Amino acid sequence: MKLATLNDGSRDGQLLVVSRDLSRAVKAQGVNTMQQLMEHWSDYEPALQQQYAQLNKGELSDTLFFDPAQMMAPLPRTHQFVDGSAFLCHGRIMEQAFNLTVKNEDNRPIMIQRQGDDFRGPCEDYPFPSEADNGDFEGEVAVILDDTPMGVTPAEAESKIRLLMLMNDVSMRAHLFKEIQLGFGFLLAKPATVFGPVAVTPDELGEDWKEGRVHLNMNVSRNGEWFGNPNGGEMDFSFGELIAHLCYNRNLRAGMVLGSGTFSNEKYNKVGSACLAERRAIDMIECGEPKTDFLHFGERLRFEMFGRDGQSVFGAIDHRFVQADAKR
Repeated sequence: MKLATLNDGSRDGQLLVVSRDLSRAVKAQGVNTMQQLMEHWSDYEPALQQQYAQLNKGELSDTLFFDPAQMMAPLPRTHQFVDGSAFLCHGRIMEQAFNLTVKNEDNRPIMIQRQGDDFRGPCEDYPFPSEADNGDFEGEVAVILDDTPMGVTPAEAESKIRLLMLMNDVSMRAHLFKEIQLGFGFLLAKPATVFGPVAVTPDELGEDWKEGRVHLNMNVSRNGEWFGNPNGGEMDFSFGELIAHLCYNRNLRAGMVLGSGTFSNEKYNKVGSACLAERRAIDMIECGEPKTDFLHFGERLRFEMFGRDGQSVFGAIDHRFVQADAKR
């Protein structure tokens, strides 16, 4: 099943059921918002699955043309958002390039609390105060969870994943190392996150959803030029393992969002990268200095993942970075 949220002028939008080929949509039956659905998944999901099947067969008459530019993030806001860094290759590249020493003797997952009250839609212009903030992007996949109790195993945790989303984890790199040195986590370094137009149930990925990982390429372009297509299968910690780690001492509530961390592969010379910081680190390793610029105003980014049938799974994040209005 594929779901999206239409921007109807309200904070949480109107929940839509979207056809598999992302061409048509219909208002969700019996439920108005994604958060309502997540809090009562077992009550609404069967009817929505039936509606989805009818939509794909062309049996519904009250459908809408699906326009990603009219969509909010599938879940426009949530109670909790945690991001991971589950591709250890990314960390190794950064450590080698900048002579970093990361103490993680017990090989535990790296995770950080993030902002969950202002998710951005897939085609919105993204406002930055200044190019001096060193704007960056990170192509990731995120999951939305049902209620998940403290102490779950990775297998149990994986069974709580209800939806997957495409995401661009925007960064302001000029602030990152300053905030790390303060020893209390990121704040200005990690502004609002952008999500793809459609959230999908894991079964939509077929064989490419296995072992708690999305085994598809993250296709990233910058101003229409290829930037990278790393595969999610190299995720060192599965989503089940990330969730279980987080649930060691807490319950997670329906609507919780968890990100994978930027996609990164060992054969980066062939598949490229999904973020500028990694590309700049590779420049350092290969050339002794960064050759890749951070983002400039007016640049356009695109992120998309395709299934084995060649169709877009989540739709595309396709947006520009722009000068922020000081009053925004």
